[in-house]
Formats: sequence, C-alpha cells, structure tokens
Amino acid sequence: MNGSRMTQSHRPLLAAAIGLVFLTSAAFASGAPETDTQGSQEMEKGPITVASKIDTEGSLLGYMMVHVLENDGFSVDNQVEFGPTDVIRRAITSGEIDIYPEYTGNGAFFFDEAGTPVWKDFDAGYERVKQLDMQNNNLVWLTPADANNTWAIAVRSELADAGVTTMDDIGPWIADGNSFKLAASEEFVSRPDVLPAFEDAYGFQLNQEDLLVFSGGNTATTMQAAARNQDGVNAAMAYGTDGQLAALGLQVLDDTKGVQPVYRPAPVVREEVYDQYPEIEELLRPVFESFDREILQDLNASIAVEGRSAEVVAEEYLRDNGFID
Repeated sequence: MNGSRMTQSHRPLLAAAIGLVFLTSAAFASGAPETDTQGSQEMEKGPITVASKIDTEGSLLGYMMVHVLENDGFSVDNQVEFGPTDVIRRAITSGEIDIYPEYTGNGAFFFDEAGTPVWKDFDAGYERVKQLDMQNNNLVWLTPADANNTWAIAVRSELADAGVTTMDDIGPWIADGNSFKLAASEEFVSRPDVLPAFEDAYGFQLNQEDLLVFSGGNTATTMQAAARNQDGVNAAMAYGTDGQLAALGLQVLDDTKGVQPVYRPAPVVREEVYDQYPEIEELLRPVFESFDREILQDLNASIAVEGRSAEVVAEEYLRDNGFID
C-alpha cells in the first residue's frame, strides 16, 4: 500500500477525527460562558435558616439578620418568630435552624449556673456563654450589642405613685392587703431564674389568682394587659429595652439586689454554618455594635407602640445607617 493513498476503510476514521476536532474547538470556544455559569453557581450562598423568638425585639433582630444576609447574596429561609426560648434552642441544637438572636444571660439557664455571679457581669457573661455553647453544642456566639435587655417587672403609674418603685416594695404592698396582679409569659412564670428568683430574693409570693399567664413571650402583650388593667392586671413582665413603657404609663421596678443576669443580644450560629460562611460574623458585627439601650428602645417602640412591621423597621434602620444597599 502506498502511504500517500487512503483506503475506503480509513475514511470513516478521518471523518470521526475531524468531528472530534470540531467538537473540541466548540467546547473551548464556549469555555468562558460555561466557566462563568459555574462561577455564578458557586457564588450562590445558603440557604441559611434565620429564626428568632416571638417577642418584639426578637422579631426586630431576626429581620435585621435576614436583610443583611440577603443583601450580601445569601439565600435565606425566613423563620422569624419561630418560638419561645426552649423551642428555638432545641431547633438550633438539632440543626433545624442555623442562626438566631439570643441573650447572654440565658446561659445561666441553659447550663444550670443560675447561682454563678459571672452572668451578672456585662463582658464576662458573654465570654462564659460563648465558651460553654461551643464546648457543649458547637454553637458560635458572634459580636453582642452594647445593651442589657434583662427581665423586669413594670407597674402601672398608680402603684408607682403609691411608692412601689423597686422590687423591694412588692412584698410590703401585698402584705398591706393591696392588689398586685402580674401579666407574664409562661416562661417568665415557670423558669426558676425569673419570677421564682424574684420572689425568693424579695420575699413575696404570687398565687395563681395573682397571675395572668400568656403562652407567648411578647412583652407588648403583657404590658398592654397592664395598661388596660385587663382582669385587674396592674403589673407586667417587661424587658430593659422595651420602648413602649413610657407610652403605656408603666414604670420598671428597680432590681436593687441584682437578681437578674445581664442579657446582651447577640447572633448565635451553628459552627458548621459559620465554618462554611465565616463572613457572617463581619456582616453582622457592625449592626449589633451599633445598638445601645436607647436605640433598641426606640426601634421596639416603633413596632409595639406605633404598630409598624418589625420587618420594615429593621430594613429602614439598616438602610438609614448604610448597612444594606
């Protein structure tokens, strides 16, 4: 066979080779768009399940996190107003949710350390819960706010005017035969570190008829009940950063014995999610660092007093302060 000639049987092989060259060239020619598409897919972040408790400030902070993460390109599963403390803790430790705002003082309750003084220290309490939650639950505490949203009891103005201005005054007021009926959440009433701790420290005891108990933990509900004198209620569960206290004519009783821990709000995220998206910390850090008691009171008042949506209030605050586009 002459090497310069090609037999009939070789022609299909040549055609196949030529076709392969064209396919390869086409693939290279379209390589940039395919790489871009793949890169775009790689840039998709999440989904991340963001949750919160069902109280006013919980909703506010939950929506803050939703907006910030979405603004940065995260796909977010919005579970704001997920449930009370015990429910949301089970959800994050089981992996049902990924991140939510929690309060440092609750560490005393989570880890059975209610009698430990560290929880009443502004910074040490944060470091303690950060350490314990990582060791026991693989949860990461991010930067906290410079505010203390501690549990409190607020009373109607007529009680304050009559001299009930601190927690020390409740016992003598009741002993003199005066009415004291408290509107509170089931959590506030049943947790040993809240109402029972107040009762033990200040020497008073509220019976079932002295309580109006709500299943949810929203202080807007309890304070409205006191403001309206619903069912004889003249005192209410409140938080230190509640913005509607003055508007409702309620006054917080000073916790002179420091019964309650410091409750600094901070985002808590599962370690697995944090390791995958460490930028979450830097995204949320400036937002939480911007909060103090007065700012949170004002934001909470916009929701609880003015009746505005927590989602809208959160978005406006973030835009006005340059945290989102």
